[in-house]
Amino acid sequence: MRAVFHSLLVTLLASLAVAQSLDESVEAILATPVARKATWGVHVVDLATGRTLYARNAGVPFTPASNTKLFSTALALVRLGPEYRFETKVLGAAPDPAGRIQGDLRLIGGGDTTLSARIVPYQKGPIEGDPLHGLAALADEVLARGVRFVAGNVVGDDTLWPWQPYPDGWAAGDLAWEYGAAVSALTLNDNAISITVRPGKTPGAPAEVSVRPPVEHFTFHVTLKTEAGAERKINFDRAPGSSVVEISGTVPPNSPAVSQLIAVEDPARFAAEAFIMLLRARGITVGGTARAAHRAAGQRYAPAAGTVLARRLSPPLLEIARVVDKVSQNLHAEILLREVGRVRRGEGTAAAGQKEMEEFLVGLGIEKLDFSLEDGSGLSRRTLISPTAITSLLRYMDQSPHGDAFWSLLPAAGEDGTLSARFRGVEGASTIRAKTGTISHVAALSGYTGPNGSRRLAFSIIANGATGPAADIRALIDRIAIAVMREGQR
Repeated sequence: MRAVFHSLLVTLLASLAVAQSLDESVEAILATPVARKATWGVHVVDLATGRTLYARNAGVPFTPASNTKLFSTALALVRLGPEYRFETKVLGAAPDPAGRIQGDLRLIGGGDTTLSARIVPYQKGPIEGDPLHGLAALADEVLARGVRFVAGNVVGDDTLWPWQPYPDGWAAGDLAWEYGAAVSALTLNDNAISITVRPGKTPGAPAEVSVRPPVEHFTFHVTLKTEAGAERKINFDRAPGSSVVEISGTVPPNSPAVSQLIAVEDPARFAAEAFIMLLRARGITVGGTARAAHRAAGQRYAPAAGTVLARRLSPPLLEIARVVDKVSQNLHAEILLREVGRVRRGEGTAAAGQKEMEEFLVGLGIEKLDFSLEDGSGLSRRTLISPTAITSLLRYMDQSPHGDAFWSLLPAAGEDGTLSARFRGVEGASTIRAKTGTISHVAALSGYTGPNGSRRLAFSIIANGATGPAADIRALIDRIAIAVMREGQR
């Protein structure tokens, strides 16, 4: 009911805002009691002229949350190009006539984010495919090369980038969950496993635990109790550095199943475990076990030698970037930043990517004091960006050769991505294309209003230190965005 109320309220106030100027509309919104319990940064510009139409604290750096992904995807489009592809390879010694490989088989990551169940190009809706289908295709190629026995280990190799899995400023409490998954050049299923718990059917009966993909990676410690009349409360936890998942709490008998995405600690080893499983399912004997190969920071990259037994190219970067912005995928944004650093500066690190980012933004005329980027996704609270920096980026991308492509990356209001449930019932709202941003006490929305061929505006709306309910803050942001849309229609 609360969501319905907010939708009706936004629709009503949007109709009232038509007769007001943009200044009057925004000032009235920000004068409400809930708005006063936050610090706001707002900037609205006319794309054609660059004229500022509204500003509040526009030059002050704010915590932007996932609005940071606008910068990561823009940088990747400009520096790597929309057709850039990532490569995953399987290397080993050439098999002998009996199909035997002496030594290890190496699964070498090249930054591909699409070894998962997600459909690419992006489609809205639940992810229901096979999370191992991409890796299975590589296993099929290995089999087709005549391999029947691997004497050594299967090594998940992510040495293309130094092993620095977590950006500065990510909170320890985020790292167990899919949205805080470790960053690796070898990524499978977004470096997370979906754990489903089915409570017992009768009091005292044990819970059933299943995983997807079905890889034996985690160890489970289950203390969940099935009790008549119990409160339904299921807790998942994985301590940093551990592969043990604790499942605790209480449930009444025959309760519905609950699923939770838990991040893996070592993505390269996880991918190697899955690959061994797939090879063995095809009748290939593996004598060793799953191993991970990492490269320490400062250690020189040495490409693995051997015969290429299988190869997979990712879809074009444009489609990967669309997933990043549409669903706000943190891991993929971090991967794009590191690959820009590797290609442009010779090292696949966040630091190298940020140096390239700084050069890019300064080249657009954005002052260094307007931003301090610590990650590529916005999960870090140490990342700061001013609303004027965001609208400057939006205006540059709109006028660049990548303008239409960049526009296509952003969620469409009321239709898809992270805006699929917002702005519903607001006439013309689908012309709003914008990136959301949400972490605790922070909400943001930045993007465009107006279709091609009409007057188009860029806007950035950020609330920091918000103590009101998150839904109320989002409703205020949506009202401001609608006022901006109406201004563009004048």
